[in-house]
Amino acid sequence: MVRVTNSTTPCADVVLPCLDEAAALPWVLARIPAGWRAIVVDNGSTDGSATIARAHGATVVYEPRRGFGAACHTGLLAAEADFVCFCDCDASLDPGLLPAFVRTVAAGDADLVLGRRQPQERGAWPVHARLGNIALTRMLRRRTGLKLGDLGPLRAMRREPLLALGLTDRRSGYPLQMVVRAADAGWRISEREVPYRPRTGKSKVTGTWRGTWHTVRDMRAVLRQPSVAHGPAAATRAAR
Repeated sequence: MVRVTNSTTPCADVVLPCLDEAAALPWVLARIPAGWRAIVVDNGSTDGSATIARAHGATVVYEPRRGFGAACHTGLLAAEADFVCFCDCDASLDPGLLPAFVRTVAAGDADLVLGRRQPQERGAWPVHARLGNIALTRMLRRRTGLKLGDLGPLRAMRREPLLALGLTDRRSGYPLQMVVRAADAGWRISEREVPYRPRTGKSKVTGTWRGTWHTVRDMRAVLRQPSVAHGPAAATRAAR
């Protein structure tokens, strides 16, 4: 399904994995581009997040299996637009920046666009989380040759080629597996700098050393997986 907001920007579905983000949702959903669909994936919230999301015009789907990857993939399966984006639901990143990402993909200049986070305030990106990200980008370079500065959650691509990658991780390794399999399939991957603000509420993952370690462990497991052959069709579809 291809929708267009204006003469230059196609519409997209934005997947927003959500676990107890009631305080952040109004800010995030107010910044979804006009004509785009926000898909809030409730991953077991107990703070009324789903009700707030609906009240602000979002489509709400449920994923009872806990895990960032499980929530992201459920949102992907619920998407219908030709282009799909992902964004954290904690108000640390602005989904209003995504039209530029989608235009890059639609123009054929890249197949996957990632937001490279630039902290705007002290404490926006805890030291342990940043160090974990640096270690992972270095391991990613050894594995794929990609010279990325971040594995940020703000990203855009075409939906059908993404589904064709056959992502299997349902934990914290999902964002990295997406990049690894895209690289294996011959996708062109680019980065754009984006402001990164302190999240609203308590982090469930990278707010602690323990959470960061679990994330790094999940992602290292992804990097140890053998390359998956997707065939030339996947790269061809992604390049269109």
